[in-house]
Amino acid sequence: MSANGAGQAAAILAGLGGVGNIDEIEPCTTRLRSLVKEPSRVDAAALRAAGAFGVMMSGRVVQVVIGPSVDTLASDLEDLM
Repeated sequence: MSANGAGQAAAILAGLGGVGNIDEIEPCTTRLRSLVKEPSRVDAAALRAAGAFGVMMSGRVVQVVIGPSVDTLASDLEDLM
């Protein structure tokens, strides 16, 4: 994991409310799809500041638009979790 990748992954993780708030996380094409325990803990502005192009929320499902590097980011997130 690169230092930059680790920093972005940590920022995304924090934006999703931390490790304890995540039930499931997986890459999907250009998006990082997450199932969170408490949607109110998700900080969309922090996710955008961490490099997300957009954030979509529907109930407990949060989709963070990352782009083609989403697989690498998902791997970095797994290392942190």
